[in-house]
Amino acid sequence: MMPTQRFIAVAEDTGLIIPIGEWVLRTACVQAREWLGTGLRNFTMGVNVSARQFTTGDLPATVSRIVQETRLDPSYLELEITESVAMHDVERTIATLSALRDIGVKLAIDDFGTGYSSLSYLKRFPIHRLKIDKSFVRNVASDLNDAAITRAIIALARSLKLGLIAEGVETEAQRAMLARCGCKEIQGYLVARPAPASELQQFLSGNAQRQRLGIKIILPEGHLLQ
Repeated sequence: MMPTQRFIAVAEDTGLIIPIGEWVLRTACVQAREWLGTGLRNFTMGVNVSARQFTTGDLPATVSRIVQETRLDPSYLELEITESVAMHDVERTIATLSALRDIGVKLAIDDFGTGYSSLSYLKRFPIHRLKIDKSFVRNVASDLNDAAITRAIIALARSLKLGLIAEGVETEAQRAMLARCGCKEIQGYLVARPAPASELQQFLSGNAQRQRLGIKIILPEGHLLQ
């Protein structure tokens, strides 16, 4: 066993992240199709895109090919790009995100607040949501600075009419504070821990009441329950 950060770093350095990333994307799309076949509807499958995937090759062409081959409605797929990757080459980022959005997939900026975004560029990104980095969420209920930054991100998302998710929510105190700040979507161990697809399907199927109420929950591996 090795930590995720080390594994991903090696895969990035060797270039293996490209075939690995394509396998992950295809597997996620196949799984989403299976869930749709069981009658589940109110969910979005979130998939992280690595730095090398985003900057090397033709990501829009890969995504378009995979959703066509798996016969998945692209509106059920959300791609997550970290803020630091998005800011690396802004003009290329805008072109790539625009092409992905034209396919019909949703787009999110992950780890928001850590990548030194220029707001003048952020407003040009054709994205659907921001994800508040867990480094701010960790102490949001006890640290005035983290709470202030979180409120600022929430206000920014509202002004830009973007969806918003808080990452790394592990305690009821964090959830309550985020709710008071106006963040209605959360991701983290407070909701559920990573699980095999079969167990996750049971979790999703057993929350019909939650789905009827329209509550959205992001599970730790990026699956969105609405």
